[in-house]
Amino acid sequence: MMDGGLPVCGERVAEARCFDEAAARQMEVFIQDFGRMYRERNDALREVTRAHHGALLQLSAAAELKDDDTGVHIVRIGYLAEALALILGQSPGYARMLRKAAPMHDIGKIGIPDYVLKKPGALTPEERQLMNRHAAMGAEILGRSNHIPVFRMAAEVAVTHHERWDGSGYPDGLAGDAIPLCGRITAVVDFFDALTMDRVYRPAFAVDVALQMLAGERGRAFDPAVVDAFMANVAQIDALRCKVTQERPSFDDLIDSH
Repeated sequence: MMDGGLPVCGERVAEARCFDEAAARQMEVFIQDFGRMYRERNDALREVTRAHHGALLQLSAAAELKDDDTGVHIVRIGYLAEALALILGQSPGYARMLRKAAPMHDIGKIGIPDYVLKKPGALTPEERQLMNRHAAMGAEILGRSNHIPVFRMAAEVAVTHHERWDGSGYPDGLAGDAIPLCGRITAVVDFFDALTMDRVYRPAFAVDVALQMLAGERGRAFDPAVVDAFMANVAQIDALRCKVTQERPSFDDLIDSH
């Protein structure tokens, strides 16, 4: 209907309502489509990250095999680091990420010659200098993916797990709390696990001997608080070490378990 050549107010309201409803439907479809695309993108990124993580763990295992290990050492390091982080009061999310990051701590050994890694006697100063490069080499390998949090933490672990609480470590001579907690935790569990396993140059130490050696490095190589937490919960931690050794979780288990 027209009134003096102008649309009636009711018609204008009806047209506006129809437009608003159509726009709302289009917006709803757009939001649904965008949400689906976002989920598909995130799923794809997770799969790529997971595959990349698996490849880096395989490379870490290859580095450990150069050092005459079965590969289970790096898996144990992940689970022990997670357990110790929780004991120290870190969040489950932090501990879970450390479980995934810590096994890559020695990935840089892939670039160290076998004659150095497998040498049964003491290293010469030149060989020691070459061996010590593995921390920075590992950080360089992992740092190429540092836009992903787990690899950023893994790079931090790789470059700091040979720093010492008293500042005499390598590669940067960090001391005390300047060493990231992830590196301090990994250093302790790596030390204990390495002592209690057979190596090419010596048999495994008994647990009580390993604990004495760990206590001897409290405040020197290792954070006293981390060592104290480990020692106070050693029965739980050692039981977990034995469980992982017996059950031999896969890299998929390490990445996927919650």
